[in-house]
Amino acid sequence: MRISVPWYTGFSAARGGIPSILPVLQKGAALASGSVAIAVSFACPAFAHGSERGFVMLLPTGYYRTGGALAVAASFVTLAIVPAAWFKALTRVELTCARLPCVPRNGASLFSFALLAVLFAAGLFATPDPLENLLPLTIWTVFWVGFTLLQALFGNLWPWLNPWTGPLAALRTMTGSHLARTALVTLPKTAGHLPASLMFLLIAWYELVSLAPDNPPELAVAAAIYWLFNLVAMIVFGQGEWMRRGEALSVFFRFVGMVAPFSGRRRRGRRWLVLTWPGRRSVTGGPLSISATLFVLLTLATVSFDGFSKTFTWLGSMGVNPLEFPGRSAMMTVNMFGLLAAFTALVVVFYLAVYLGNRAAAWPHRAALAASAGLFVVSIIPISIAFHAAHYLTVLLVNGQYFAAAISDPFSLGWNLFGTAHLHPTTSFLTNLERVSILWTVQTVIVVAGHIAGITLAHMVAIEQFGTTKGAVRSQLFLAAGMVFYTVFGLWLLSTPVAG
Repeated sequence: MRISVPWYTGFSAARGGIPSILPVLQKGAALASGSVAIAVSFACPAFAHGSERGFVMLLPTGYYRTGGALAVAASFVTLAIVPAAWFKALTRVELTCARLPCVPRNGASLFSFALLAVLFAAGLFATPDPLENLLPLTIWTVFWVGFTLLQALFGNLWPWLNPWTGPLAALRTMTGSHLARTALVTLPKTAGHLPASLMFLLIAWYELVSLAPDNPPELAVAAAIYWLFNLVAMIVFGQGEWMRRGEALSVFFRFVGMVAPFSGRRRRGRRWLVLTWPGRRSVTGGPLSISATLFVLLTLATVSFDGFSKTFTWLGSMGVNPLEFPGRSAMMTVNMFGLLAAFTALVVVFYLAVYLGNRAAAWPHRAALAASAGLFVVSIIPISIAFHAAHYLTVLLVNGQYFAAAISDPFSLGWNLFGTAHLHPTTSFLTNLERVSILWTVQTVIVVAGHIAGITLAHMVAIEQFGTTKGAVRSQLFLAAGMVFYTVFGLWLLSTPVAG
């Protein structure tokens, strides 16, 4: 329903406008008061849904974008005057923090599988409301957002928590065989990480393009198919090999864990929690393969397009009125091609920046573009994590409250296991200018910090290759320029109007 509001022009007190309109205002006030009274008398709990932003930012975000770009550029200039020996020393620094408990991987994996079975049941038989059903809240909020950020801090925890290792070990014990330990069919080396990339792209399509990624029954079926497919693939191609190159989540979390400041180290039969420079292992390691490089770029492209696909800019360019958003079904085809286009564009820009940097630095093996790209792509991982954290921050804050309520009553039977079933989630912080300003500032800091970490990591890799600051700086000129641009792009995504 559209409401037409008359515009009163030529209105002034000297012409008697105020007395003539006072009766209208009085009647309007009485009507409004009565409406409010009726609404309050029928008050009920509000059901809100987590979104990327509460409203269009009215803050002076241009200053934030400019400041973020300058901060990233200044970090590159600062790196150019820091002695190369300092960075080499940083890669050797290691602080032991605490002894880690011995947790059997198979036991932890079986526990994870049991939880997954409970989530399957909740998705199929509990309430169909995605904000009250434990399955979508766990997968898209706790797991995809929260667990990814936990990986970025404490390293790769997925080998203990994946839901395949334990069940396969149990099957081996029951059958007395070497099931999944030896491959029935050898996974071709030429395939590289292509299976993982295709599977990750399928996950991204399901989340960003498909019609109902939050629908509990459909999500339960999709998750079950994913689990069964990978279980069969591990039996056919071997558990270790498929997790290294085929299963998307295992590959994704391994790359995320590469830049974590904390990690586990085994010394004299014991595991210790150690603090190192973030990404140290990737600095001294060899280059990633082309397929692994493309996988890392795919992770950044998907989260970037997730934010861009909801903007007025994207919708307007597709001929869609953002204020009358037709829904996901009308955008499925264009979003599918848009996702592929975003990935293609990022690959072209990244490889071009690396190629131009090689020429500027007179790289002795300029023909080995793939090798240099495989070395420097690790600098994309902190940026991908920063986009992930900033983009999904409000989802974590809002849907995390719904998860706290749903976990006490996973099957919608009126239980209150943890005393949180009657928790009333709030989104008031998304409609308060002061709190939104704080939220925007936090997101800005996350994006800028991620790009600074990426530039620093790329510089450390270049120092390791060239041995001098001069050569390292030359090789990073174009990559740094790309990161400055991506900083502005990321902050623009967080501040521009969105729909859907």
